[in-house]
This record gives sequence, C-alpha cells and structure tokens, in this order.
Amino acid sequence: MHDPAVFRSMHLARFQAAPAVFAAPGRVNLIGEHTDYAEGFVMPAAIDFATLAGISPRSDGKIVVYSENYGEERSFEAALLPAIASKHWSDYPLGVVAILAGEGHRIPGFSLSLWGDVPLGSGLSSSAAVEVATALAVCSLIETTYPGPVLARLCQRAENEFVGASCGIMDQFISANGQENHALLLDCRDLSFRLAPIPAHIALVIANTMVKHSVAGGDYTTRRAEVEAACATIARHRPEVRFLRDATVEDLEKWGHEMTPNSLKRARHVVTENLRTQAAAEALAANDLAELGRLMAEAHRSYSQDFEGSCAEADAMVELARQLPGLIGARLTGGGFGGCTINLVEQSQAAAFAKALAGRYADRIGIEPQIHICHASGGAHRVL
Repeated sequence: MHDPAVFRSMHLARFQAAPAVFAAPGRVNLIGEHTDYAEGFVMPAAIDFATLAGISPRSDGKIVVYSENYGEERSFEAALLPAIASKHWSDYPLGVVAILAGEGHRIPGFSLSLWGDVPLGSGLSSSAAVEVATALAVCSLIETTYPGPVLARLCQRAENEFVGASCGIMDQFISANGQENHALLLDCRDLSFRLAPIPAHIALVIANTMVKHSVAGGDYTTRRAEVEAACATIARHRPEVRFLRDATVEDLEKWGHEMTPNSLKRARHVVTENLRTQAAAEALAANDLAELGRLMAEAHRSYSQDFEGSCAEADAMVELARQLPGLIGARLTGGGFGGCTINLVEQSQAAAFAKALAGRYADRIGIEPQIHICHASGGAHRVL
C-alpha cells in the first residue's frame, strides 16, 4: 500500500484541505470462480495492495474526483449527478455516490483523491477497492455507517447498476470484511462466512501474466448468460433451483442434453467449483495442504477447459509453477481471460520461486511478468 502520509500531503497540496484517509484492499481468490453470481461459495483473501481515498468537504456544491494513477481530475455538480456511466475511470467512485444518494442520503460537495497500487486489469479487484474506499470516505463525510456486508452490497450495486459490469458480491465483500492472516469462505446466498487460517509458512505469490481483461467486456457477460441459461433448463424440471448453487452433478447428467454444449460446460464448472471450494476450506482448516493443492489444480483445469475462462499465457504460468520447488497449489484467479495466477508457496522458498517463475514465463511467452509475494491483510479501514 502507498504511504498514507504522502497521499495526504498530495491531497492537501491539490485541494488546500486536509483529508480523512481510508484504505480498501484488493483481493486474491484462492478458489471459487464464477460461483458468486450463482449464489455459491468463494474463498478469497484480502491482500496488501490497496486503494487510498482521501476526502475533504467543499463549499461550492461540486464533487471533484482526482486519480493519481491516471493523473486526471473530473468535476460534477453534487445536486445533478450523471444518471449513466461514461465508460471512464470516474464511473466507479461516481457510481458509489449515486447509490448512496439513491439510499436517501444528501450528498454535499467534496474533493476526493484516489491512489492505488492494485494492478489494473489483473484480476485482483482494483475496481472493488476503489468502490469500497470511496464508500467509506463518503460515508464518513455524511456521518453515516454501514456494517461491512451491507457496505459491500451497496458497492456491488454501484458496479452492477451504474458501471454496467455484472459482477457478483465477492470482490466488494472481501475488501470490506477481510481479516489478516485468513482466507474467508463466503456463502454468496446469505453472506454468511467463516474464516480459514492461512498458516504462517505459506506465502501468497501472485503472478501477473500482463494480459489484461475487463469484467465489463463481452466474454464475461457471455459466460454469465450461458450459466443462467443452464440454470433455467434445470429449473424447468426442478422449480426450486433458482441458481446453480442448488443444482447437482446428477442434474447435469439428466438434463444436460437439453442445454447448448457451452451452457453444459459452464454449468459443470460452476456446480463442481462449489463443491471444490467448500472442500478447500475444510482442507485449509485441517492443514491438509496436499488436498488443497489438488483441489486448486482441479479448479484451474475446470476453469480453463469447462468454463474456457483462461488463456494461453495463464495456462503457461500455472504449468510452469507446477515445475518449481515449494509450490502447494496454483491456479488462475479472478474474472479470467488474463490477469493473475495465485500460487500458494512455502514461505522459505517464495523468493526463489518468484524469480524462477518470472524467468521461465519470460522465456516461454516473451513477456516480463510482475510477481508479488503477498500476505492476507485486513479489510477496509480509516488510516488517517
């Protein structure tokens, strides 16, 4: 995370007002991809990459948002917020403001600075970090608070309803509710969760393929539609199945012939991924690292072959990781179609693992990857 004191000084120099400063982390998902919008299970951990949001009041009725990452400032009238997104980075903070206004809060003028080190387009949820940091900042200004799970829902709505990306709840939830040194098994149906301790000797090594994706893009939307079509097929026979969370492998065997081949494959990934995710939480709680690694390998294979959400670069990154000492488990993480892999690695071998993986990936793919050795961090909070 960037230095909050430096960030505060930057805001003060730009807006001539000392801000309150909040931080919201990005996340890495250990297992459970594209299960969240099927009301299934996911197991993310917050990481020590974060977005900082600094806020100070204004007296001119304007909302002025500045991104240090983009070096750009946007200005809006607080009393006349845009109704639709403009496909610009400012849609994410502005969407949060619009949702809070829709909840009945009077939004005054303010200056908001944003500065983050969550890699953009990497699958580590930079957008959710921006949303949650913005939400905490604006809520502090209007003197209101929301419990973490409720705040996460509001931020998810900002991305669904304003930005136009059909993401599930996982990214915002872990950013708002993460706990240090733990993964979080989240039931996306009722937002109940339990913590799974990550042993101190395990490092989270995140390998960025440098292939970017956007969850607002067509691939993500197409896959989600295919998942929902498969669910609708099963529901014709079992009306109680509202989401694939309620479906079984036996359902797919019985009625898969009524689905398109792609819908069947997507559904098979989601149904089996839910089972794997719950099993992985049990394995982590029992310190059964061999089983955890096996489940991660199976999850990547399903993500790549059944969901077809991987790419040649990500598949290569996972394959190369499996050849290196110290690896416990590796898989593509995040929305897919590029981004990062998550590698659980023995802490004592993490630095050598990262160096070797970077070299082998560059040799094979011709791209220098970014490799980060991380740990599970706490959720969003005020820092200054």
